[in-house]
Amino acid sequence: MGVAGNDARAGGRRRFMQVAALAMLGGTRLAGAGARRARVVVAGGGFAGAACALQLRRLDPAIDVALVDPDDHYVTCPMSDAALVGWRSMQSITVSRAGLARAGVRYIHDRVASIDAQARRVRLASSKDLSYDRLVVAPGIRFLWDTLEGYGEAAAQRMPHAWRAGAQTALLAAQLRAIDDGGVLAICVPSGLMRCPPAPFERASLIAAYLKQHKPRSKVLIFDANNHFPKQDVFVAAWQELYPGMIEWIPATEGGAVERVDASAMTLFTTRGTQHVAVANVIPRQAPGMLAVDAGLASGHGWCPVKPETFESTLAPDIHVIGDSCIAGAMPKSASAARSQALQCARAIVASLRGQELPPAEFESACYSLLGRDRALTIHGRFDVADGQIRQIDAPPGANSSSAQAQARQAADWYERIVTESFGS
Repeated sequence: MGVAGNDARAGGRRRFMQVAALAMLGGTRLAGAGARRARVVVAGGGFAGAACALQLRRLDPAIDVALVDPDDHYVTCPMSDAALVGWRSMQSITVSRAGLARAGVRYIHDRVASIDAQARRVRLASSKDLSYDRLVVAPGIRFLWDTLEGYGEAAAQRMPHAWRAGAQTALLAAQLRAIDDGGVLAICVPSGLMRCPPAPFERASLIAAYLKQHKPRSKVLIFDANNHFPKQDVFVAAWQELYPGMIEWIPATEGGAVERVDASAMTLFTTRGTQHVAVANVIPRQAPGMLAVDAGLASGHGWCPVKPETFESTLAPDIHVIGDSCIAGAMPKSASAARSQALQCARAIVASLRGQELPPAEFESACYSLLGRDRALTIHGRFDVADGQIRQIDAPPGANSSSAQAQARQAADWYERIVTESFGS
């Protein structure tokens, strides 16, 4: 035991000296003639991609990090429901790439069109090529149009999903403002894995808050293809207290699964009958972004399998998949989970490039859902890796124990912090 312990300590000292030597030499460089800088390309600039690029630069400024995304500004889904009801401006949830540039990340205003894993090269939509030593794919989600009969991209212009913040958020907000007092607004929740599972119920809460103030005879119907949702008891108690009689949740067992829509007639068809509505917020079923699918990173189940300690794809070498597209065990698909994955992925890439051992993987997530202007609930999660799976472990002491009013203040602080930490300042 003593010898093994001494060997481990000696190995640790050697690794420390190697890292120190690399730092003195200017950071990570690849062996061989010319000793060029290591190159990492990040495809996708949401919370996952941006946070990973930023963390790579923080861990080793010698790495050449390029982030490719077609949008030079990113509208965050967190706090978009507050913007929907006019409590925030759209500008306040829109971030630029300037913080990444200040950190030394090369932002490329383009789109990764294809990946050649064998040649370690990506082709951009502009027909330019980028070579890489490691590639991080963070394409987010895509919508499975027409899996709900009648609901395609054209129908989304009349029945907005607003599940990507931006133009759809503004469209749903305009419809909300135009609704007659006494009109019915429906939210349709799909089955299957989706981005931020509590978000439809936050949205129902804030829409009810708006209607209570401006259209008090109106009502929100939640047609849910599932029979349970996160923190259901807390949401329902808040609805009964704050918006009595204004929100009705209809689970699948009571006809909540929408089978077909007629966007021109603003009509939903369910097993319990036909429902005409003034506004329909239809959230489509979701799957990984097409880049992941086209590159062969998605499994037969539709999502992208990864090694949980590194987020390297199990289907392609030297490619990491993070954020909503990957299979991350017990972790939710959320901004905070995506950032936590991004930090671990960056650590794994730097350790691999340096020939170091990777420290144990630990993750956190914090999902805040607003219940009203000054109330919120929080879902904290901690995770580790065991038996090749990401599993949930006990939450931090005191997590979720604050009052709803305190959690609303924490939500605002958390939002400002995660944006800065993910996109730079």
